[in-house]
Amino acid sequence: MALVVQKYGGSSVADAEKIKNVARRIADTKEQGNEVVVVVSAMGDTTDELIELAYQVTKHPSDREFDVLLSTGELVSSTLLAMALKEAGYEAISLSGAQAGIVTDTTHRKARIRKVEAKRIRAELDRGSIVIVAGFQGITDEMDVTTLGRGGSDTTAVALAAALEAEVCQIYTDVEGVFTADPRVVPEGHRLEEISYEEMLELATYGAKVMHPRAVELGELYDIPILVASSFSRSPGTLIHGGVSMEVHNKVRGIAHDLNVAKITVVGVPDRPGIAATIFQPLAEANISVDTIVQNASIDAITDLTFTVTRGDLERALQVVEPICQSIGARECVVDAKLGAVSIVGTGMQNAPGYASRMFAALSERGINIQLITTSEIRITCIIAESQITDAVRALHRAFELETAG
Repeated sequence: MALVVQKYGGSSVADAEKIKNVARRIADTKEQGNEVVVVVSAMGDTTDELIELAYQVTKHPSDREFDVLLSTGELVSSTLLAMALKEAGYEAISLSGAQAGIVTDTTHRKARIRKVEAKRIRAELDRGSIVIVAGFQGITDEMDVTTLGRGGSDTTAVALAAALEAEVCQIYTDVEGVFTADPRVVPEGHRLEEISYEEMLELATYGAKVMHPRAVELGELYDIPILVASSFSRSPGTLIHGGVSMEVHNKVRGIAHDLNVAKITVVGVPDRPGIAATIFQPLAEANISVDTIVQNASIDAITDLTFTVTRGDLERALQVVEPICQSIGARECVVDAKLGAVSIVGTGMQNAPGYASRMFAALSERGINIQLITTSEIRITCIIAESQITDAVRALHRAFELETAG
């Protein structure tokens, strides 16, 4: 008997009929002789609606109450799914993140899982029950409810799979797997049968919405195979794992794009030791993630320092940086919130030249100006104008012949 963890996204449980459809899929998995743990997101746009409601009540909701509010969305979908399974004749029980033993740190809205105490889940499985866990949430040692950040239900699912030593973690969503590019932008993009953790992590970090980066990190850390597939079809999906065939390591595997990019430039920074730490340490303490960082060459001991953050963090980042800007004697802070990132990802870039020049040439031919560049061993990312992202993704998909890739 195998233990399988499944996760169903918000679109998969958006209404009563879809919840019944998911219940049938879960029942099929159970009938195959498996123990089944299911993680669910909130129904449809419930989380967005709760956020909107909170800001109608107050412009500054407290982080603690905000997390308690948002956690209710997953409780609704998990209980309804348990009811649907019971109606179909299966033993099922819904558990909140706290009841499931998901213990987090105290960072509200972006909590990280510290440990999973899965005794209750294990006991319910031993009774023959299908266990439905509310995703996206956990509890602190002080018994406060926390949420894991948007997309956190993926993280919940992989964390449970690791804690329970599941055979596989299946992520069901509204797409049929991982594609060479967002099929809404590039219709000729095709589904990948498999992809490595490393490549998937880069794609997810730089804009591919099909998986949450933290979930991929956990999968790699605990060597949990992750299947991404559609809850609306029987497509075989895409398997994310460590043992990818040698043949797929010789090319660009996919194009990712991200419209959630803002740039801050601190102009006229004194070029002396410790200045970068003076700027970035307070940002880290404010739990603001910084991505691309570029410092210009110093002229007369004065330089410019540019970095990117998500648009959602832009206002908070400015609140941190502007006072520092004045205290260190910098001239001003300049902001551009209308940017995007486009990335090519593939392990083939590790040992073969020419990928960067081919990327830059493809963008140049479309008249696309590159503002910033950041790289890893298997990724090249260009920061460009938001209005040119769609054109850039399509141009790069053609340039690297991904529409004909096998």
